[in-house]
Amino acid sequence: MKSFLAPNYAPLPVTLTAGDGSWVVDERGERYLDLLAGYSALNFGHRHPSLVAAARAQLERLTLTSRAFDHDLLEPFARELCSLVGASMMLPMNTGAEAVETAIKAARAWGYEVKGVPDGEATIVVASGNFHGRTTTIVGFSDDDDAHRGFGPFAPGFRVVPFGDADALAAAIDSTTVAVLLEPIQGEAGVVVPPADYLPAVRAACTAANVLLVLDEIQSGLGRTGTLLAGELWGVRADLTLLGKALGGGIVPVSAVVGDSRVLRLLTPGRHGSTFGGNPLACAVGLAVVDLLRRGSFVEHSRVLGAHLHSRLDELVSRGLVKESRGVGLWAGIDVDPAAGTAREVCEALMARGVLAKDTHGQTIRIAPPLVIRKAELDDALDTLTTVLSTR
Repeated sequence: MKSFLAPNYAPLPVTLTAGDGSWVVDERGERYLDLLAGYSALNFGHRHPSLVAAARAQLERLTLTSRAFDHDLLEPFARELCSLVGASMMLPMNTGAEAVETAIKAARAWGYEVKGVPDGEATIVVASGNFHGRTTTIVGFSDDDDAHRGFGPFAPGFRVVPFGDADALAAAIDSTTVAVLLEPIQGEAGVVVPPADYLPAVRAACTAANVLLVLDEIQSGLGRTGTLLAGELWGVRADLTLLGKALGGGIVPVSAVVGDSRVLRLLTPGRHGSTFGGNPLACAVGLAVVDLLRRGSFVEHSRVLGAHLHSRLDELVSRGLVKESRGVGLWAGIDVDPAAGTAREVCEALMARGVLAKDTHGQTIRIAPPLVIRKAELDDALDTLTTVLSTR
């Protein structure tokens, strides 16, 4: 049958029609355990009752004003989110890529107006293996050939250094550098966790050189790693933190740049904006998300069950069923031995047994279940993975 969709995705051959908690249902009525959670956008599971209730109530009142007018939830959302993460200001947007683009603009503005970098000369240091979105600016400093190839010319002003190499990063900083932009844990690259001393060394290098540290926590933040923000794993605070995905509760796209008001206050009227950024529906859901996170139970569940997840994955490594596993909290990258097939083939075999996961970069399976998943459900999924790998 002819498709009217552009072929920019190659999804697993399953068509979903309903979801609840950690489970989804396809058009034939088959149930599947969701181990991807919308790349962390569904941290609270499908249709969390509190989030659905907040959205439904707001749908009956007001959904959009544009930022030409104020509305009654915008300032409360900004206040509560800043309080949750310890920031002094936030700027609401919609998608993760918009948050990244916003941070790039804010960092450059700060570099020119505060640090005194000559106009047009600002540089930002980024890491190899990064994934920050799909806009032309962002893919211009990606080393993923599929993301990069055929979309130039690209914006200048970015220096790429190896992820996890603090010395290389420090060497790339000079008088024109306004920011270092990193994922604390690289999700798209396969849940790559840096050495323990990396982020503290990066923070120290940024402080010493009067450079902003911008951490992209769009996938890693809001409980995924067993901490509220992944930077907390190493005791590191960013000058700007980028949030998205889970901030919208799997209901609406919500993103934000949170951090130092001395940077964000430079984005004055006319310099940056978004018709839908901070809309009433987004703020209603975002406030409900903040309320869920304040309880602490989601973060703690991710920490405790995450330790169990990685213990079981380590067993698969020791048995030779997988080459390597990485991750923290309820987040893992599992490298499949080519002898067992591609990661895509393993994911298809899992799907046939009622478990949904996603491959990346050929041989890696990503696991990022909703933070509401039960231990028994996770164990069943891992038993299924073990069976699939043992029979290939």
